[in-house]
Amino acid sequence: MNGYQSQGRRGFMGMPPVVLNLIIINALLLFLTIMFREKVDLIRILGLHYFASSDFATWQFVSYMFMHGGFTHLLFNMFALWMFGSILENVWGPKRFLTFYMITGIGAGLVQLLVAFIRIQSIESFLTPELIDYVYNYAGHGFSYKGMITQETFDSMAMLYRIINTPTVGASGAVFGILLAFGMMFPNSLVYVFFAIPVKAKYFVLFYGVAELFFGVTGTQDGVAHFAHLGGMLFGFFLIKYWKKKGVY
Repeated sequence: MNGYQSQGRRGFMGMPPVVLNLIIINALLLFLTIMFREKVDLIRILGLHYFASSDFATWQFVSYMFMHGGFTHLLFNMFALWMFGSILENVWGPKRFLTFYMITGIGAGLVQLLVAFIRIQSIESFLTPELIDYVYNYAGHGFSYKGMITQETFDSMAMLYRIINTPTVGASGAVFGILLAFGMMFPNSLVYVFFAIPVKAKYFVLFYGVAELFFGVTGTQDGVAHFAHLGGMLFGFFLIKYWKKKGVY
């Protein structure tokens, strides 16, 4: 770390400009998602879908980072963005911080789709081409199949359908990248868990990384994009290493 500290403009509650604007955009999009959900499904449009889905679009690698599934999801992500991101933006400056945020977020989305691809290949190895085609072409609001198949086959088809058609949303991938960067730059700084238990940042980050890997591999907490979180940390790690090698860290 070069010790530089930005003296740029501060916004609400002293937040640096990029962090402040990211929080505003995320909050605004959640408000619009709730406000217009009866007319427009913004999560379907802006959430990141598997590339074989009919709803997939390339812009979703960016837009999914600004969508959230609810207020609690938004609150935790934005709290972490404010807590750790403000420090990093003050050190790096707005341009580099935004670059880091976007690269780790996009990287998280790429890793999430890569893991989805691997899971899909595994599931499809147990299904016939006809059943696979049915799943890909099914356009209902909840998977159903009335053919003569076993329960195990039906469950595999339903899982395939969910992976293809369930979008990934949230800033968590970029936030985990920020968490990783904070741990690398300030390894001995204390993070207070539950506002009471002091833990060094390097151990805090290590714990989260191991936990996300465990949850992702075991399938615990289904519905949470654990590999996207790990992807954000992975891209953040290599980006910081690259900057350090170039002497701009």
